[in-house]
Amino acid sequence: MGNLMERLRRIPLAWQIGLLALAILLPLPLNDYYRAVLWRTGIYAILGLSLNIIVGYAGLFQLGHAAFYALGAYTSALLNLHFHIPLVLTWPVSILVAALFGYLISRPILHLRGDYLCIVTIAFGEVVRLALVNNIFGITGGANGLSGIDQTVLFGLTLRTPLHHYYLVLFFLVLTLFAVRRLENSRLGRAWMYVREDETAAEAMGIDTTWAKLLAFVLGSGWAGLAGALYVARIPVVSPDLARFIESVVMFCIVVLGGTGSIPGVFVGTLGMITLPEIFRFLKTWRDAWMGVAMVAMMIARPEGLWPSRRIRMEIRGEEEEAPPVPKPPVGIPQAPLDDLEESDPGESDLSGEVEELYTEEAYLRELLGESGQEGSEESTP
Repeated sequence: MGNLMERLRRIPLAWQIGLLALAILLPLPLNDYYRAVLWRTGIYAILGLSLNIIVGYAGLFQLGHAAFYALGAYTSALLNLHFHIPLVLTWPVSILVAALFGYLISRPILHLRGDYLCIVTIAFGEVVRLALVNNIFGITGGANGLSGIDQTVLFGLTLRTPLHHYYLVLFFLVLTLFAVRRLENSRLGRAWMYVREDETAAEAMGIDTTWAKLLAFVLGSGWAGLAGALYVARIPVVSPDLARFIESVVMFCIVVLGGTGSIPGVFVGTLGMITLPEIFRFLKTWRDAWMGVAMVAMMIARPEGLWPSRRIRMEIRGEEEEAPPVPKPPVGIPQAPLDDLEESDPGESDLSGEVEELYTEEAYLRELLGESGQEGSEESTP
């Protein structure tokens, strides 16, 4: 199973283009209901990728992510209703507002770890929800929320159908996927992983752990705000239900169920937590039990998730990282016979062998420098 996952991770560019073409063509033969399901799947995939930055890469427990989702949605709705700003122009502001609140809430609590950090994020999510319910400053609409939001107009085209909004979410999902992938392989992404593995060791290596964790919170919160703005682009009504604790739990389960720190795992978790329950809606109340059953089964059978990152799988399963292949010596350097290596005592240091190895390397370097010197003299002669 692990080898299969490793091969699938190295998907060539042609397969990536094929998957993108499949995502573009998939909703065409479907009706509007299943197109709406795909749209909702894309929204939660963006939310899962944003939370994966905080939980998967930086290793910080975050159970109040729905609050930033709601902040992005309310920011877009308020700017459109009170200032008549087109929804498209409100999207950058929604990102900035969610990122700002992510900074304000995370800056004083970054010294907390584990359960304590988790409890603070839960409290923040409830504070945001209660503030929206109580109609803070008289602008949030209370428990009824806000309604009457304008339709989205993009390049002169009014987005009315679920198909239009699906392609809009697909565009931002691909953009988010590209950005997160670049972050994962960047210097900042490696710093996040060092902090996740051992914060003390990372700080001893010169990594500013506070700044790294702060950036993880800010970027993850900003992307959640974008998802909220995309939600308002299709649904002209927003309510405090967006900030419910169960929404944060669903987002957290998407990351954990699919595989912490894994981009493909986020998509697998989204299919399991969002798409399948919508498809099996006819099961009614039993549909809601799927999340609990799935989490219990995963913790028992596959605690690392359905599609975990390689490092997380090795950490949980106790596997050792494969050693890189030993490079072959350059041509011309004599090698010691295998019989001599087998007869040598491993408990004693063979100084003669080390001297011989140094001699052969020196001879090889002299030969190499001699050849390069001859080539240089030949080029200099007219």
